[in-house]
Formats: sequence, structure tokens, C-alpha cells
Amino acid sequence: MPARSDAAASAGGVAGPEALHFTADPEANRLLAQEPLAVLIGMLLDQQVTMEWAFGAPLLLKRRLGVDHLDASAIAAMDPAALDAMFRDKPALHRYPGSMAKRTHDLCRYIVDNYDGRTEAIWNGAATGDELLARMLALPGFGKDKARIFVALLGKRLGVQPPGWEKVGADWASIADVDSFERITEIREKKRAAKAAKKAAKSQPPKAATKTSQARIRRPGK
Repeated sequence: MPARSDAAASAGGVAGPEALHFTADPEANRLLAQEPLAVLIGMLLDQQVTMEWAFGAPLLLKRRLGVDHLDASAIAAMDPAALDAMFRDKPALHRYPGSMAKRTHDLCRYIVDNYDGRTEAIWNGAATGDELLARMLALPGFGKDKARIFVALLGKRLGVQPPGWEKVGADWASIADVDSFERITEIREKKRAAKAAKKAAKSQPPKAATKTSQARIRRPGK
């Protein structure tokens, strides 16, 4: 019987996976399932870098901090310059380490101020999908798409399923659909295809006016 992840167990005793297979590193994948702050930081960093880079970063951060577990209160209390240096150390935790270090610090401070430092309380106390989405949208660094993807991730991968979560979670291919590392490539290709289709739609020239519509246009004074 698989062990319950801390992130899932804290959501009301729902059995969760031993790992989230978002990277090629088994230890990083286990951390994502075991520590709520790890998967939340991974989601925060998941922009302008590969999914593997973003979700592998929490393990590197944990090692650089030299701690047993990632703690929002401890990170919030850090000197921002020290956290910035950890993000910039090689290999960098993100393509834009400075801005992402600040966002991570802001996120942890928000968790301390609003959830007593307990990351899992963000979703643990949400009574509905709409409330869960609203809580995610309130987090520093989480726009609408990122918030919806994380709602879907919680529901599909960690068993956090308040009533209505399916309606507000992402309804497009995303990290929430990754149940094995091999699916990363498939999801990435679907995202690229969707972006290409959207770009192509925007680049379509406007339709020319028909002869009938042109005939209806009268010049002033005519």
C-alpha cells in the first residue's frame, strides 16, 4: 500500500502518491509529494523555464538551506539577500533567480501572515472549488492560469477535491496531468501546439468587406 503524501494527508486524510513525477530525480519527486511548500514553490517557479527545472528547484533549495524540511516561517525570516544568493548559486534555481527569490520570499511571508506558516492550510480549509481558487489567486506570484493549474494539480494528483474543483481547475494540458515523467514531453508538445494555434488565430488578417456591405457605405454628401 503506497504511503500517503503529507500534502494529501493534510487535506483530510486522502491517500496521496509517494511521489509526483515532475522531474527525472526520484528524490525531488518524493519531496514534491511529501512537503506542501515544495510543490507550491515548484508551481511558483514554473514559468519561462522547463517544468523539470522549476519542480527540481525545491530540492536544491532545501539542500542549500541545510534543513530537514522546507518551512515557510524560516524562509520568511531570512535576509532577502541571503535567499537571493542561494537562488543565484550554480546551478541557478531559475532563469531569473533574483526576481524568483523575491517572489519565493514574498510567498512565504504571505503564508506566515495568513496561514500561520502552514502551507497546507491554504487548501485544507477551502470548502469549495471557488474558495480554493480564490485562495490561490491571492498568493503572490499566482495569476489566473497558474492558480487554475495548481487547483487541477491538487485535485488530480493529491486528492484535494472540494466541491466544484473540476469547474475552476485548468481544463487544458498542464503539469496537473503528469502521472509519469514520460508524459512531460507529451504535455509540453500539447502546450506548444496550443500556443501556436492561438498565435496563428491572432495573425489572421481581418475579413475583407463584401460587395454588398461596400455598397451600403455612402460617401458624405452623396
